[in-house]
Amino acid sequence: MIRRLKTAMSAEERGEDDAKVRAIVETTLAEIEAHGDSKVRELSVKFDGLDRESYRLSEEEIQQIMSEVSERDLADIKFAQTQIRNFAQHQRDSMKDVEVETMPGVILGHKNIPVNSVGCYVPGGKFPMVASAHMSVLTAKVAGVKRVVASAPPYKGKPHPAIVTAMHLAGADEIYVLGGMQAVGAMALGTETMEPVDMLVGPGNAFVAEAKRQLYGRVGIDLFAGPTETMVIADETVDGELCATDLLGQAEHGYNSPAVLLTNSEKLANDTMSEIERLLKILPTAETAGKSWEDYGEVIVCDTYEEMLEQADFYASEHVQVMTDRDDWFLDNMTSYGALFLGPRTNVSYGDKVIGTNHTLPTKKAGRYTGGLWVGKFIKTHTYQRITTDEASALIGEYCSRLCALEHFAGHGEQANIRVRRYGGKDVPYAGAAE
Repeated sequence: MIRRLKTAMSAEERGEDDAKVRAIVETTLAEIEAHGDSKVRELSVKFDGLDRESYRLSEEEIQQIMSEVSERDLADIKFAQTQIRNFAQHQRDSMKDVEVETMPGVILGHKNIPVNSVGCYVPGGKFPMVASAHMSVLTAKVAGVKRVVASAPPYKGKPHPAIVTAMHLAGADEIYVLGGMQAVGAMALGTETMEPVDMLVGPGNAFVAEAKRQLYGRVGIDLFAGPTETMVIADETVDGELCATDLLGQAEHGYNSPAVLLTNSEKLANDTMSEIERLLKILPTAETAGKSWEDYGEVIVCDTYEEMLEQADFYASEHVQVMTDRDDWFLDNMTSYGALFLGPRTNVSYGDKVIGTNHTLPTKKAGRYTGGLWVGKFIKTHTYQRITTDEASALIGEYCSRLCALEHFAGHGEQANIRVRRYGGKDVPYAGAAE
């Protein structure tokens, strides 16, 4: 039996906020497309308080900004990028082109081709998310993307030195000081001074996420994203303080970041809720984390591990921490999630910042049908085919001719028929079917 000791805000209440955001974004994107740079400047002044002649940083500006980063911070950024680059390269190496002769004279294959240009959004308003530069820019470059555009909002009125440094070291070809909808819209739609990109990636607030959703189709996107989500799956092998710490560690992202405890121990559930109340009295980001926990936090108690597995797959949470006596069982059996963090020695923050996996992950149950950002998201797999003998062309042509006739596609059929006549020496009536 499943018992819910704490529930979250209803889906209907959440939907009202989504509708307001959707309308604002639709209007704003239309204005960016119509007015280009002037609208982007207007939005930048309005939301970020920044007015520049050009929002693209020059090479001289980049070098000057990077000089403001301390040696320790620079070393830490380089360490993180080394881990992320290493794992991304292993992922890229796993993707192989294919060419196979499926029957004599018939050759089929596919090629893995990088997207030509990508726009990477790096959040930086409330929290300067340096790590997002590694996750998007660096991964795109490992994939082989030729042109990578990176954009982040100003932080306290100017470019954030660590973000700019991370973008540059990751390999960004163009760096802009633009935030929110104006950044995403400008990169996707293009302006008088910015060439449009083929794909948008990176996390952001509700307006950024909605802009990406509305632009999908016109450009590619990494995935549909919502607020950060975390689920802790735990049993009595761990304690309430650890679970509470890991839940609040992600709840501080924003006022609407779901955090869910899933356990088979009512004692652990109650201990965790008590620890959350205690930690909220001393956590510097308690105002945000507390609101998020109040409105979006959940505590679910199950009788069995099988029930916990069922609930975990139903929620398909972005981040899933598993701290039980059977972590590998969850790894083997879970099917819907963003990323797993196995055992008490790891946690979501490691994945967010430094360990090497990507932190841009599916939310709002998108883990049912997609994984997170990785090298492969920047790669298009294109097929090709080649027939090298007359005999093979005639043989395939005869089958194709009859199958086209079955579907009443006379023109399609003639593409086959003309080759049956030329390469097979058989008389097929025009718009007819091969015997």
